[in-house]
Amino acid sequence: MDFPMPRTCPFDPAPELMRRLAGEPVARVRLWDGSTPWMITRYEDVRAVLSDPRVSVDPHHPGFPHTNAISKARDTRMLTLMQLDAPEHIRQRRLLTADFTVKRIEAMRPRIQQIVDEHVSRILAGPQPFDLVASLALPVPSLVICELLGVPYHDRAYFQDVASKLVMNEPDPAAALAASEELNGYLAVLPHKTGVLGSLAATGMPSKKIATIGQLLLIAGHDTTACMISLGIAALLANPSQWRAARDHDVTEELLRYLSITHTEARRVARADIEVGGTLIRTGEGMVVVKATANRDPQAFQDPDTLDVRGAARHHVAFGYGAHQCLGQALARAELQVVFSTVSRRMLGLTLVEPPELTENAIFYGARRLLATSGRKIAGS
Repeated sequence: MDFPMPRTCPFDPAPELMRRLAGEPVARVRLWDGSTPWMITRYEDVRAVLSDPRVSVDPHHPGFPHTNAISKARDTRMLTLMQLDAPEHIRQRRLLTADFTVKRIEAMRPRIQQIVDEHVSRILAGPQPFDLVASLALPVPSLVICELLGVPYHDRAYFQDVASKLVMNEPDPAAALAASEELNGYLAVLPHKTGVLGSLAATGMPSKKIATIGQLLLIAGHDTTACMISLGIAALLANPSQWRAARDHDVTEELLRYLSITHTEARRVARADIEVGGTLIRTGEGMVVVKATANRDPQAFQDPDTLDVRGAARHHVAFGYGAHQCLGQALARAELQVVFSTVSRRMLGLTLVEPPELTENAIFYGARRLLATSGRKIAGS
């Protein structure tokens, strides 16, 4: 069985993944390089693996299940927070924690609202149909992360181009690695005076290390949220009752659970023999930890294949679990809450004019294009 597996519905995990969840929750899969790590699909097992100190994220381990040739080439040469085990992971993460606290992000909410309102107003005043990805889903998180990090927004086309080379499963790792190193060079020579990068510079951190951290935050900080915005809006529009409910409910947690956009899933390797779901996984064996199926596990969620924005979904694992749970989850939540509430309130008649053009051949699953018309709007909103 090859991984990742093709989807038949844009909003659901691959059918074969769901069959494995029901009948063989710990099973071997075959990756792009012929390796056969274990695939973990059940909610309880996913949380156990992601929080187990005997499990490593270090890509230098021989049995580590690399996502693709690009990630193998880059991750073994440029370690970021995502590829560090304790204690170095703890040390570096602490340097960033203050910039991503709930209090710090909540202070940004008025600015996020302003950014979203400006983009929605521009859409409503502009020609129709329009592409929601190009006009909203991509520029909003790009602008927010640029302001937070202290990166010039006018260079967004450049780093978005690099991001596309790094998150797509393209066959040329050398070109992607060159793009990554070029972006690092760009970030290293920026005047680090404001934002998160400025805070890191104030600690005396070398510019090369600041650039490595900046690349991770810059790419992850806009691409993941952009995918959730585009796919989340498409999912709400495909479920009219949920689209109407979005005006009065915070739909973010349920959409995070329902969609789980990390298409290639979390990768780990065992540093000791461990038992997962009754299966022995030996030292040095890799694991693909599937958050999408964990978030659809009927043992953890009631009626999990139904999108219900009134449901209790806060215990989902869309942001991961354990020590490597997403550092920027408070920022992502704030952006998604503002976008979904604003769009559902100000664009009552929003309608897709063609099916979403999806990016399945990528680390993050979302829409490449979302052509829509706005319909009726609320005056003065």
